[in-house]
This record gives sequence, structure tokens and C-alpha cells, in this order.
Amino acid sequence: MVSWGLIGASTIAREWMVDSIRKHPLGRVKASVSSDLSRAQAFSDQMGIPDAYDSLEPMLSDREIDAVYISTKNDQHLSQALAAIEAGKHVLCEKPLALEPKDAQSIVEAAERKGVVLATNHHLRNMESHRAIKRLLREGAIGKINSIRIFHAGSLPQSLKTWRLFEKAAGAGVIYDITVHDADLLRFYLESNPTKITALATASGEGASGIEDSVMSVWEFPGNILVQCHDSFVVGYGPRGVEIHGSAGSILGIDVMSQAPGGRVVLRTSDGEQDIPLELKVTYDRGVSDFMAAMQGKGRPSSTGEDGVWSVKLAKAVAQSAATGQTVLIEQV
Repeated sequence: MVSWGLIGASTIAREWMVDSIRKHPLGRVKASVSSDLSRAQAFSDQMGIPDAYDSLEPMLSDREIDAVYISTKNDQHLSQALAAIEAGKHVLCEKPLALEPKDAQSIVEAAERKGVVLATNHHLRNMESHRAIKRLLREGAIGKINSIRIFHAGSLPQSLKTWRLFEKAAGAGVIYDITVHDADLLRFYLESNPTKITALATASGEGASGIEDSVMSVWEFPGNILVQCHDSFVVGYGPRGVEIHGSAGSILGIDVMSQAPGGRVVLRTSDGEQDIPLELKVTYDRGVSDFMAAMQGKGRPSSTGEDGVWSVKLAKAVAQSAATGQTVLIEQV
């Protein structure tokens, strides 16, 4: 068995991650940690988890726990990941790994020194829809790619309208919550990194002044590929998806930017329009399975620590451009 400790009694842990860990033949959730012991205990009771703590130390000293899943506020990921690595635990961390690229890199280096597996929980690259899109790209189904449009704009659920809208120091705002996912998805599709980013952001909804809830950005990738991303917390009724356009056709990912399986992938070429068959699999199941295989020396996590460093770097570039009104060269971030 592989025993897990949960750092953070979070919504994503409750709705997705506990089940995904338990679906694995070797997966077991042994403990949860929250800064509020009553919250940790209530979470553990609800989810049938044996132990609950209000600090990291007792859980990290438990020799039965092999791996931890971190889903706390963004600014806490760095210290918690480093503590878990130092204790010899494998770490699956929510995005962003940290709020600065150098801090995210320090987590990667610590895991390498300690010989433990580190992964970033970027879920979109594990969705069947996005994997189907990548297969089409690799097969050359639309010829040479020339542009991509991501519309990752939705309405923030009421349960999440807390620190994400009000605590700037904790990494609040749509860029480190949503745009960071776009960064990983684009790198997954294109297997390359952008060279420059230009962005505009605004605070137009329920959050605190100065905390962006909408951002639009334009990215340039090698090969003269232009990308436009629209990310928002305040679009309640729009579609969420992706369009990839090439010299010989287009791929449409319709309603594919969520946590739940579903949506459609459509290929449009001179031959007409074709719906691509998709299996409805829970994206987090694959992430957990790949992570646990890596723990056993079989392959790599779906999204590595290095992938997490890059998504932080690109999110920071978007934030810098929005703040300064200048195009940001990625090599200077």
C-alpha cells in the first residue's frame, strides 16, 4: 500500500483527490492537516480518514505516510513542499508550485537531492479531450499550426470566493489560479515554450481592489504561432474551450476547460466536420496513477516539478505585462 497525507482540507481534495487516490489499487489516505484542528477533524470524519492534525510535524513524522498531496493557499506551497521533501515524502502539489520561479525551482532541486518524486497537479493535460487534441496535432491533422485561442473564463463558485479574491500575498487573482493552467496546457500541446507575452488585466467583480479577476493575454511561440488567452472569474454563462487553427484545418475543444470529464472535440478540414470519440475518465485518476508509478520507478509524473516551474514563470510573465503595460520577454523572467 501507498499511504497518503493530505496537506489542506480543501474542496478539490474532498471532491476529487481522495476518490482518485482510493481508486488506485495501492492507494490509501491516512491523514489530513489543516491549520484549524476542528476543520481537519471534520474533513477526516466526512471522508473516512483515520488521522487529523493541525500542524505538519506529526504527520510528516509518521513513517507509514509515503506521499503527500498539497492543496493549501498558493503562498504556503513552498514551505510545505520543502518540509515534506525533507521528511522523505513524495510530493504531489497543486499549482502553482510557488509564487516565484526561483522558489519553484528550489522545490525541484530539493526533491532531486532527496530522491523523492515531485509532481504538479496540472489536470488539463490528463483530460481525454486534451489528449485527443494532442494526438491530432501530432498526426498533423490540421497541418502547420498558426494560432490558438483559449477561453478559460467562468464564474468562481461561491465556496471559492475567499482568499482567491482578497489575499494578494497568498497569490490571489485569476492569473495564478487559471492562467497558470493555460501555460501548462499550451506547453503540453506544442512541446515548446513561448518567447514573449503581452497582457491586460482588470478587477471588475467581487474581489478586492488591485486583485485581477479577468485577464487577456497574447503569447508568441516558436514557429510564428500566436496564442490568445481569456481567463476570468466573472463570466457566468460563456463557453470554455480551445480553438487550434492550422494550414489544413481547425480543432475545436468545446467545454473542455473544467475538472469534470466531458465536452467535445471537433476536427474541421476540407473533408468536413468530424466529432472525435472521447472516453469519459476522471482526469485526476490518471494523475495519481502516473505519480504512483513514478514512485515505483516506472516512468514520470504526468506533470513534473519542472513543468510546474515553467507554469509559474509564464504566469509571472502575464502578471508583469499586465502590471507594466509592456511586452515581457520570457528569457528575462
